[in-house]
Amino acid sequence: MRTPVAFLAHGSPMSALGGDAHAAALHAFGQKHSDLRAILLISAHWQVSRPLRVTAWESMPLVYDFYGFPNELYGIQYPAPGDPGLAARIAATLRAEDQDATFDSERGLDHGAWVPARLAWPEARIPVLQLSMPFLSPQELFQLGRALRPLRDENILVAGTGGIVHNLSRVRPDKNAPVDSWAVEFDSWVAEQVQNRALEKLLDYRRTAPHARLSVPTTEHFDPLFITLGAAWPDEKIETIYTGFHHGNISMRSFAAA
Repeated sequence: MRTPVAFLAHGSPMSALGGDAHAAALHAFGQKHSDLRAILLISAHWQVSRPLRVTAWESMPLVYDFYGFPNELYGIQYPAPGDPGLAARIAATLRAEDQDATFDSERGLDHGAWVPARLAWPEARIPVLQLSMPFLSPQELFQLGRALRPLRDENILVAGTGGIVHNLSRVRPDKNAPVDSWAVEFDSWVAEQVQNRALEKLLDYRRTAPHARLSVPTTEHFDPLFITLGAAWPDEKIETIYTGFHHGNISMRSFAAA
């Protein structure tokens, strides 16, 4: 059976502590999709030039790639297994789809990957791998997603992680601060285009979406969306996992296609 492909918002590193509606929604999604061969994550926080890299560890170490947060965050563990053999096969699959790829035995899971993985699959039983995200256009990222489609037929859940609205210069300290209207408008616009499969509008979002520059001042958190969309088949239904905001404008919208 083909596994879903997902876009999972990871939010602030504080999201790792859970205890809110977003964490509960990701956990419910993980429980619904728990009989997996592996999970392949593409995070906003591992953006490097080609070749594509797939993590190849027996046991995945964590990268605490954030600063100035409570000490308890730096003690969090997520001892999920890796799968070096599968990493090599994923790299081979990508090369067969004309994507230059290799495996990487130095990089651990960054918080953009382990935070949503830990919320969704806290048992750390399923092998977790991470794929680097290259500096590409939306169209090229979509094509990269298409190259990942065969993995879904092998019971591998592919998920891009980031955020539809992510502007750290506008966030507020209060996690439950009133939500800015511009963030709601952009987030809702993206959700509508995803639901309608309006791919041309999404690929040209800088020109077609309201408040695009304000909502996406830099593209690394938005880019995984295009990989998710590319890995989805056109006839698949979009399932909303969660909608909401943290800190006034960080979108926590998450969805899956299946």
